[in-house]
Amino acid sequence: MSTTELKELLIERIQKIDNEDVLTELYKLLDINAGELNIYKLTVSEKEEIYAVKKQVEKGDTLTNEEANNEIDQWLKK
Repeated sequence: MSTTELKELLIERIQKIDNEDVLTELYKLLDINAGELNIYKLTVSEKEEIYAVKKQVEKGDTLTNEEANNEIDQWLKK
């Protein structure tokens, strides 16, 4: 299939779509592939927080999934 044929098929299918959510997602996908992707830049404080968390992980200062879920349950009871 040629590029022109593929474009025509896509246009035909898009014209048949009435779902706004689907069209929005297609637009986003096309926008990303067009090279217009906005890359999020971390702030200094965000970078510092990531660094601090990495250090915690390196030290083994972490929670198991069960421990984390227990803490969440306690927070939600307050």
